[in-house]
Amino acid sequence: MPRFAANLSMMYTEFAFPERFAAAAKDGFKAVEYLFPYEYPAADLRRLLDEHGLEQVLFNTAPGNWALGERGIASLPGREEEFKQAFSTSLDYARMLGNRHLHVMAGLIQPEQDREKHRAVYLRNLAYAALLAAREGITIVIEPINTRDIPGYFLNRQDEAQEICLEIGVENLRVQFDIYHCQIVEGDVATKLRRDMSRLHAGIGHIQIAGVPDRHEPDLGEVNYPYLFDLIDELGYQGWIGCEYRPRAGTSAGLGWLAPWLRQAKA
Repeated sequence: MPRFAANLSMMYTEFAFPERFAAAAKDGFKAVEYLFPYEYPAADLRRLLDEHGLEQVLFNTAPGNWALGERGIASLPGREEEFKQAFSTSLDYARMLGNRHLHVMAGLIQPEQDREKHRAVYLRNLAYAALLAAREGITIVIEPINTRDIPGYFLNRQDEAQEICLEIGVENLRVQFDIYHCQIVEGDVATKLRRDMSRLHAGIGHIQIAGVPDRHEPDLGEVNYPYLFDLIDELGYQGWIGCEYRPRAGTSAGLGWLAPWLRQAKA
């Protein structure tokens, strides 16, 4: 049965961030993810997880200067030392929070920039991160992101992400399969889940969902999520499914889609 984690960066925004843990737990979530933890001491976040009986399943490595539009630095030439320092901080947080997955954001590339140079930097940084993460029992994930939400993002397609993982060739580097992004860029989601879930190496390390095209609840839009949830179960996925969507109205009011799965979990 699918296990769902609330994304506290997008859900429960009617509350201050520290209050979102309690709100998610009250609605029946057993796990959370979010974009970045770095504004808060790791010990404070650990306390919130423990207080509300929640598991931390994922967060992102530092993205560079988010306010100035940066969306990761792992593929940016000349930023390698900054990446290493930021990744060390991410590992410190992961140790405290207990999550076993870290999403390394690639960053942006402009049309006039040398893609092969960016790719070479990206692979070196990912190999470095995966080596350090392996010592902690942590899996690094990379996520193809659609060019509508983040124009110029370096990584856009599932097959490209899988190729990068295979080229680096370590067990703890996998793809974060966001169904929302995949549907917008390339579609044919079920076939790609079947193809990539069955890989002996690389494969899928984490799944995220949202309705398409508006990134609201997963029962709104063009994607048949009940079918995909059954398929994900059939394929033997054991991880969490992150609910990375923007509720159309109040978060709790929009959770009707989740109720059948919560009832099954209690049965």
